[in-house]
Amino acid sequence: MANITLQLENHIAYVTLARPEKLNALTFEMLRELVAVGESLILQDDLRAVVLAAEGKAFCAGLDVTNFAVLAGMDSQEQIVKRTHGNANLFQQASLVWRKIPVPVICALQGVVFGGGLQIALGADVRFASPDVKMSIMEMKWGIVPDMGGMTMLPYLLRSDVLRLLTYTAEPFDVAQALEWGLVTEIYEDPIAEARKTAQEIAMKSPSAIRAAKRLIGFAEANMAQPDTVLMEESREQAALIGEPDQMEVIAAELGKRAPNFG
Repeated sequence: MANITLQLENHIAYVTLARPEKLNALTFEMLRELVAVGESLILQDDLRAVVLAAEGKAFCAGLDVTNFAVLAGMDSQEQIVKRTHGNANLFQQASLVWRKIPVPVICALQGVVFGGGLQIALGADVRFASPDVKMSIMEMKWGIVPDMGGMTMLPYLLRSDVLRLLTYTAEPFDVAQALEWGLVTEIYEDPIAEARKTAQEIAMKSPSAIRAAKRLIGFAEANMAQPDTVLMEESREQAALIGEPDQMEVIAAELGKRAPNFG
């Protein structure tokens, strides 16, 4: 693929936005490539973690401005309202696909993380950022609203008044503010190295328990108003893990003071 690279190594997928000369600004072709890579990872049974990163001095500057003419000329019902990827359209799937991947996704951010770039990052489980990161819910600058799945995730992370202010004004904010508001998990001088380190640590945990944990967290977030339902799902996931090969290997490794081997 021209704009996205994928490397698989030791049960970890390294996905990289590779258009650094344009600050990884999103074209329609780039979105299609990103979705194709993400959807291919959903089917990888031996996958244990994903690192989502970008080449160059920026993670993503948002939609490439040269694409606005194409966007304006689209049949909005056909290209935007129509569901083409399950519950999403192409633009939404570029972000939501990372939530649909059944293993943790760690995103490494540097430079600008604007508009669609921010929404893609929100699809990750964890976001590590460099000190120079600047973010913006940028869409209002172009007379549109966030439309890449961000509104399924931002209300979980931001207070309503903060979300409204950032959406209405499109003002950029720095990484310290992003950390305080909950859009960034940690700040590191080298977020890509930290993302790789974290992915490698996760890959050493029980694969079945990690997948169960991601399912359970997603279920709990979607059913916060139904604690009885969440409690039952918690019990179902736990019952399916106890005594199974991955869990028995964890116990054997702990007792033997060795690293686990999940095959």
